[in-house]
Order: sequence, then C-alpha cells, then structure tokens
Amino acid sequence: MPKMKSNRGASKRFSATGRGGIRRAKTGKSHILTGKTRKRKRNLKKSALVNPANEKSIRRLLPYL
Repeated sequence: MPKMKSNRGASKRFSATGRGGIRRAKTGKSHILTGKTRKRKRNLKKSALVNPANEKSIRRLLPYL
C-alpha cells in the first residue's frame, strides 16, 4: 500500500502536542496592529489548541500527525 499524502497547507499550520492534541496559531496577528493593545498582541503570539469539533477533519488532512 502506498503512503498517504499529507495536506501541505495543513501541515504548515498545525502540529501535534505531546499529549496528542493539535496546536494552532491564533488569528489576528498580521495587520492593523496599531489598533490592538500591547497585551493583546503579546497573547496572540501564544499557540492555542484546536477545538475538538474540528479535530477530526484536521486529522484526516494530516494522517501522520
């Protein structure tokens, strides 16, 4: 059986945590940064976990995650 292909866009956006969750970047850090407070921009740097409702579809895109 041949190897399955990972979705290349998804592989750049998501990574696995040590406990098996899926890590993602927060949105809103690319432009219009002058309207956001320093605290808000600092917290946007941190990663977040994918919602369990969306986890199944992301695992389908990344079979070897």
